[in-house]
Amino acid sequence: MALIVQKYGGSSVADADRIKAVRDRIKRTVDAGNQVVVVVSAMGKTTDGLVALAESVALTDNPTLEEIAAKEREMDLLLATGEQVTIAALSMALQAVGQPAIAMNGSQVRVVTEPNHTRARILYVESDRIRSALALGKVVVIAGFQGVAIDPVTGLPSSEITTLGRGGSDTSAVAIAAAIEADICEIYTDVPGILTTDPRIVPKAQMLSEITCDEMLELASLGAKVLHPRSVEIARNFGVKMCVRSSWLDDAGTVITSPRIGTGNLQSLEVNRFVETVSIDYDQVKIALLQIPDRPGIASQLFKSLAEQGINVDLIIQAVQEQEGVNDIAFTIPQNQLQLAEVVTRGLEIGASLVTVDSAIAKISIIGVGMIGRPGVAAQMFTALADVGVNIQMISTSEIKISCVIAAADGEKAIAAIQAAFDVPVRSHQACEIISDNNSDNNLDISPVRGVALDRNRARIAVQQVPDRPGMAAKILEQLVEQNISLDMIVQSQSDRDVNEIAFTVAIADLAKAETALKQFAPVLGYGEVTCDGDISKVSIVGANMIHQSGIAARMFSALADSDINIEMIATSEIKVSCVVRDRHAEKALKVIHQEFNLSGDLAIEVPSILKK
Repeated sequence: MALIVQKYGGSSVADADRIKAVRDRIKRTVDAGNQVVVVVSAMGKTTDGLVALAESVALTDNPTLEEIAAKEREMDLLLATGEQVTIAALSMALQAVGQPAIAMNGSQVRVVTEPNHTRARILYVESDRIRSALALGKVVVIAGFQGVAIDPVTGLPSSEITTLGRGGSDTSAVAIAAAIEADICEIYTDVPGILTTDPRIVPKAQMLSEITCDEMLELASLGAKVLHPRSVEIARNFGVKMCVRSSWLDDAGTVITSPRIGTGNLQSLEVNRFVETVSIDYDQVKIALLQIPDRPGIASQLFKSLAEQGINVDLIIQAVQEQEGVNDIAFTIPQNQLQLAEVVTRGLEIGASLVTVDSAIAKISIIGVGMIGRPGVAAQMFTALADVGVNIQMISTSEIKISCVIAAADGEKAIAAIQAAFDVPVRSHQACEIISDNNSDNNLDISPVRGVALDRNRARIAVQQVPDRPGMAAKILEQLVEQNISLDMIVQSQSDRDVNEIAFTVAIADLAKAETALKQFAPVLGYGEVTCDGDISKVSIVGANMIHQSGIAARMFSALADSDINIEMIATSEIKVSCVVRDRHAEKALKVIHQEFNLSGDLAIEVPSILKK
């Protein structure tokens, strides 16, 4: 007999017929001799409707931070009602066919969270009530996406309802699976597993039989948003076996694999060690092309030329510039390829006003699955560097890594400072490479690109004229940390002046709060204009084997250039390349990149008609 956690998303329980179909699947699982805990989302588009209701009665212009905080508490009370409808209906459906069941909301189970509204993180799950109900032969149906806040004074659960934010039901399911030591956590969704991209946009997207945790973490916005990285983070920390399957079909689905053995603390489910290691790479040279024309094809021409010469590019940074019509692009390469790369770069006629080279640099990085969505981690890294007088020349981030380019002479004190800040070991930069451990016969020749992700839920904020001195990046991020705002891409550009531009992407829902906080502190911190853009999307390629092949980024940039799609920001890691493009080009960008890397299969993935709307 196995102990199974099954999670069903909103489309899987969208109406009475779908709830009955889910009921029948659960009943078959129980009849096969298993104990089952079910975690569900709100029905269909219920949450969207509740958000629209709130906006229709409470939309205000230029709200203060205090007004925003007050609204967030009431939003949690409102949004938590959606899942309560589903658990009651599903529990009654099970009882109607003779299967004992009991519905519980987050506060009844006691999914205890941090005292943060709209995006709380889970501290622990009390498993006694779940285990007691299972012992009586009941299916336990639990509301995902919600919990109850801990009282910071007493350290005990309070009566304050919290919600977990985007992907909250996935997170709830895996956290509960970890707490009750389930044999497997099955995530039932709209598609048959993890696909190379969204089948609504590319119908012949391929399904992956397996994917590594690290690839899945980077593919945070893959396809139909079938899995949230917070859930994968918990699974990896606690050794929870996961499988993503279709709620409409009986296919085997995709298994999420991890080379690590879970070592997490069940009393701090989502607040374990955020950073696992720190690495430093002295074998780096930085080349920057300043004030190049901002038009399609520039990045393609540059990196295609480098790839043709076999030059291995590591970091690539393109950020927002104060001066319209131009961009700066900076990248790093191994020291032994400097001479050739410089000849190639200076020989290009792409309109750069200046090409600069700096061989006295190092790349220092922190790596860890716990960094996702936690602006405090990046701020802590930047503060640690600032405290010992280390200036940051470039910044690039991904979901599981933050890298900074610094002066090589500052390397030793930078490592010491970060080790002290995070209490982590140092590994060589090679040890940070993530290698797929999928050794099945069908996957011996793994494509360097495993998937193409599109995130249209992003807005971009650029902070102009940031004084180029230690501590500025940390101080800017601290303003967002105080507002509990999660960041995605963080990019600091190269500059030939004594100021820099720092740009980052946030959830669209956080744009107003982030803009208010940063503009409020501009006079205090001495930076310039804060500009916002909600009309952007982020498209990314991910693959554990990208690190073994040069020219992957160049192919992505060329595919976009050939379709006349301009790249407005670039950030890279070893296994991911992300570009910001205009939102109107988002789907076209995804299609052409997916085609460039030959990721399509022979058969179209059938998406249920109810989901095509």
